[in-house]
Amino acid sequence: MKIYETFFKRLFDLVASTLLLILASPLMILSAIVLYIQNSGKILFYQQRPGYKEKPFNIMKFKTMTDERDGEGSLLPDVDRITKIGGWIRKLSFDELPQLFNVLKGDMSLIGPRPLLFKYIPLYSERQRRRHEVKPGITGWAQVNGRNSISWERKFELDIYYVENVSLQLDLKIFWLTILKIMKREGVNQSDARPMQPFDGTN
Repeated sequence: MKIYETFFKRLFDLVASTLLLILASPLMILSAIVLYIQNSGKILFYQQRPGYKEKPFNIMKFKTMTDERDGEGSLLPDVDRITKIGGWIRKLSFDELPQLFNVLKGDMSLIGPRPLLFKYIPLYSERQRRRHEVKPGITGWAQVNGRNSISWERKFELDIYYVENVSLQLDLKIFWLTILKIMKREGVNQSDARPMQPFDGTN
């Protein structure tokens, strides 16, 4: 394995995530206060996701949706549970900021394939499953090359390209492109206007 992957990538994650937490702390504190008031004390959303070599970990995000359910007790669709404030936090990509703590813990990397749901793993092809050969990231090659405007198949191909070409140069390029997208308010993940459709093994 390349020396960057075995040592310097982790060093890059620790240094960069610490600096980002310091810089983003005013925004995170403000978001936490607003969400605390809006969500009756619930600030963070936790969900188990597959990490490196499919090892489970709890991803952290700011809680941007309510827990509203229908008459049968099932959660309403995401689009119906996103609050007005939560929508703004998502558009500005602030909901992803708590994942910097996941990076510090070593569950995630700043750059890598986005961690999806465990229920998708049986639907992956052998090649697609290779996306778990590296740590999942807050942003990745697929996120700066189309996000939700591309098919799942294309996203996975971009993920595998990253797995096969991990380097400091590629990480820095993705990092910079992500910053540009956030500044342009394009976001790097799910959007209300174009929500991510569930993966069914074919799309």
